[in-house]
Amino acid sequence: MTSSTMKTDHNNYAFIDSQNLNLGVKSQGWILNFLRFRKFLKDKYRVEKAYLFIGYISGNQALYTKLQESGYVCIFKPTLAIKENGAAKIKGNVDAELVLHAMIQYPNYSKAVIVSGDGDFYCLVEYLTEQNKLAKIIVPNVRFSSLLRKFSGFVVNIQLFKEKLKK
Repeated sequence: MTSSTMKTDHNNYAFIDSQNLNLGVKSQGWILNFLRFRKFLKDKYRVEKAYLFIGYISGNQALYTKLQESGYVCIFKPTLAIKENGAAKIKGNVDAELVLHAMIQYPNYSKAVIVSGDGDFYCLVEYLTEQNKLAKIIVPNVRFSSLLRKFSGFVVNIQLFKEKLKK
């Protein structure tokens, strides 16, 4: 194996929709251990960089520090407090940032692992597939967007790894 082959063989990046991941595993009745998940991504999918897209909320600095210490590159999105049914709900939609960073980093990785079941990533997944740069789509929900069914050969449900990854 040449040194360039070795480098590209181990140079995968993950792009993680933290809200989709967090709510998805919680809906299945468990809590993700983010440190174990980072190690899992490295060991199973050879992920060298894991970009975690997360809404920024002041007061959560300890969480953000822990995520960074666990090996994630955190990309923060400003959040908005929106009233829904009379209650304030924090919104920090990270879809555009995830797609943007996947394309900014495109020349730097061999394959991408997308962690989300959101159909908003269809165009990114389609493009990565056409370029032979998609490794996996890890879906955190039992149900995920039907738009991603076209890529079922790449889809794996995080529930399969629950015992390794739960808190």
